[in-house]
Amino acid sequence: MFCDKCGTSLQTGQRFCPACGKEVIGGTQWEQLRRGRVSAHIRLLAILWLAISAFNTLSGLAVLLVAKPILLHLRELGQGPPEFVQGFLQPLLTLVGIFLLSKALLGFAAGWGLLRRETWARIVALIGGFLALFHPPFGTALGIYTLWVLLPAESEREYAEQAARAA
Repeated sequence: MFCDKCGTSLQTGQRFCPACGKEVIGGTQWEQLRRGRVSAHIRLLAILWLAISAFNTLSGLAVLLVAKPILLHLRELGQGPPEFVQGFLQPLLTLVGIFLLSKALLGFAAGWGLLRRETWARIVALIGGFLALFHPPFGTALGIYTLWVLLPAESEREYAEQAARAA
């Protein structure tokens, strides 16, 4: 912002021009109207992280609580996969289920932290955003959106200001 009398550069929140002393009118309204990328998108981003984490939780629980018992039941009936396939399929399903639940936990932490403007939440969301890029289509979209909102240096500064105000 600049003084409309002498053209001197003004800092945000200044009430008077340091060069000519003219009162700055409308400075606070200007700051309220100018919303940054983070403040405009942070709530939606947090809600999307919570939503995709809910789906990851359901997927992880389905693998652990439904797929594994069905596989065991098919084996008892004699209709399941051969024994050598069964030997690596059980640990693989366990690993996939644990991975999905871990991803959900990371997403819940990111979403909750972003809603509360925690200082650590930006980093957690960025890590989750990079990992989500490899899970098309929704994970990729959320990863791109997360990186677009939180990765630029200007976003880092704006998020730090919001986190300081929330603390």
